Amino acid sequence: MFKGKKKQTNDQPQKLYHILDTDQVFIDLDVNHTTGLSTSEAERRLTVHGTNEMRGGGRPSAFKILIRQLANLMTLILIAAIVVAFVIKDWVEAGVLIGVIAFNTAVGFLQEFKAEKTMDSLRKMSSPTSRVLRNGHQVVVPTMDLVPGDVLYLESGDVIGADCRLFEVFNFDTDEALLTGEALPISKEVAAFADPELPLGDRINLAFASTTVTKGRAKAVVYATGMSSEVGKIAKKLMATEKNRMTPLQRGLHKMSWVLLGIASVSVLIVFGANKFKVNSDVLLYAIGLAIATIPEGLIAVVTLTMSMGVSALAKKRALVRQLVALESLGSVTNICSDKTGTLTQSKMVLVRAWLPEEGVLRIAGLGFEPVGAITKTQRLVKSSETAKVNFTESEKSKLLDEDTTETVTVDQTTASPNVRRLAEAAALCNMSEIKCDAATGEWFGIGDPTEIALQVFASKLSMGKPLLTSDTHQWSVVSEYPFDSGIKRMSVVAVNNLTGEKLLFLKGATERVVPCCTGRQDGEFTTAIESDDLQAYLDPRIQDMARDGLRVLSIAYRHLTEEESQKDMNKADREGVELNMTFLGLVGIYDPPRPESLPSVMECYRAGIQVTMLTGDHPATAAAIARQVGILQAEDEPENDSHVAVTMGQLVMTAREFDS
Repeated sequence: MFKGKKKQTNDQPQKLYHILDTDQVFIDLDVNHTTGLSTSEAERRLTVHGTNEMRGGGRPSAFKILIRQLANLMTLILIAAIVVAFVIKDWVEAGVLIGVIAFNTAVGFLQEFKAEKTMDSLRKMSSPTSRVLRNGHQVVVPTMDLVPGDVLYLESGDVIGADCRLFEVFNFDTDEALLTGEALPISKEVAAFADPELPLGDRINLAFASTTVTKGRAKAVVYATGMSSEVGKIAKKLMATEKNRMTPLQRGLHKMSWVLLGIASVSVLIVFGANKFKVNSDVLLYAIGLAIATIPEGLIAVVTLTMSMGVSALAKKRALVRQLVALESLGSVTNICSDKTGTLTQSKMVLVRAWLPEEGVLRIAGLGFEPVGAITKTQRLVKSSETAKVNFTESEKSKLLDEDTTETVTVDQTTASPNVRRLAEAAALCNMSEIKCDAATGEWFGIGDPTEIALQVFASKLSMGKPLLTSDTHQWSVVSEYPFDSGIKRMSVVAVNNLTGEKLLFLKGATERVVPCCTGRQDGEFTTAIESDDLQAYLDPRIQDMARDGLRVLSIAYRHLTEEESQKDMNKADREGVELNMTFLGLVGIYDPPRPESLPSVMECYRAGIQVTMLTGDHPATAAAIARQVGILQAEDEPENDSHVAVTMGQLVMTAREFDS
């Protein structure tokens, strides 16, 4: 999609399509959304707006790469020295200089030409297509042929080909981590917004080029292509940077070249002056020889050879260096600004903690999609309720409970309490995702929404994943589904156990949307009636504890179906009338785990005197928690040390508005 085009028209003027309703968008783009553009109109707009590609990405010609190797002052001085050596018939000096320049040029040319060929191959690896409405029919066209006004059909798994305004969505989410850094998929809607200054990530009635559809389907009308898209704007800024700015080493060599040129000139004048400017062939030969001797012809070869060795070292770590001079710039780095999602973190949502009333906190080990990891909880060996049964004095009870009377126990399918098992059933069954193991590589991968994948992995760690629960052994089946809705931020399913006859409604979602549906709380073996406001106040401290650790919190609830509900088709039931009288079951905490190499890399940067900054769209508290885990911020219980001096400077956590001000 990134190619250099010689002919491109002016960029399309930008309008704020997120503040326009869909009818205004159709009028502005002059398109009938029921028939789409005609073939002739699409061709005309393609001529006017240009192809849907990024400019400036084409690889330079071999001739330009060759010229770039020769276009520096030191090389030009050496070429001049070659000419002079030929004039005075110093064949040895001329041969040495020619060899040095040839070696330097060949190494630099081959490295850059190989890197450019690799980049060009990467650009050609994919040939994306898009489904559009043309002449009233749905057709597949190359993404590069999309034009403003095209009606796009989008569904799960699609890579969106251009910036577009949504006008019809069905449970539609997109992954915008590439553009905004947001780790979780964004739920989209159609309604227009009033705020023209709304941040890009909050314009949820738009879909952007190069982002991916993670769930659902939608229809949208294209309003920006190529360099006018949001990705294109980023490309423009990159292209606008000063391309010919020299690195510190280049500047140093450039200055030294001028100094050496001056010394050579002064040396020639001194020789001429010593002979009272009576210049004959011997004096001229001596003067020119002295001038050439002041030029370190081996220096440029040593620099190039050193850089090529560095490129080889980076290549072994799978890094691609397009220009040798870029390697030297790494040694001058003082600050690194890194994206969080997918760079410092694995971009894999993992359920690491659960909390249930009476049960307390469950901690879940293991990262990634593989359903392997211990589930543990801490419990008292002697509880206050148990001491009441024995004839202890009050002081003896207090002393007993203050002592180290806790132990960590492992929870599995056989030792889990009924409530933990119910939580796992809800996580597995109220879930549309799958986890699978690649037969060829042995690696586990997830299919579906990242949050649901995390819940499915948790249930599988208890040997209660959806495939097992729906097998002949357990005989659970999901008979009705109320899909996740971005408006109400929750999802529910009706599940039936054909073995026991149980018919349950499982509900999961954002706590503030689940709690109003609840009239009870599961306290061990008993259900305690509770008002929703009281339940929210009861949960708030637990939710804040999880948020401080960088976790995204979801709530899970359930209830048994009534006799009347058991007899009717729940697919035809009103959702608002079904998701009522729920019993709150527990909280789960999910987060995007840091990469194992992030902490060592950050600490190595600090030891080298490099400040590391993390950029993310997360809430400041969540961002700070992740920053502590990867070593960017000092842990609260960690003593200050020299390797972490960078984190004590200035305000450490800033929102975008604070940073801009």
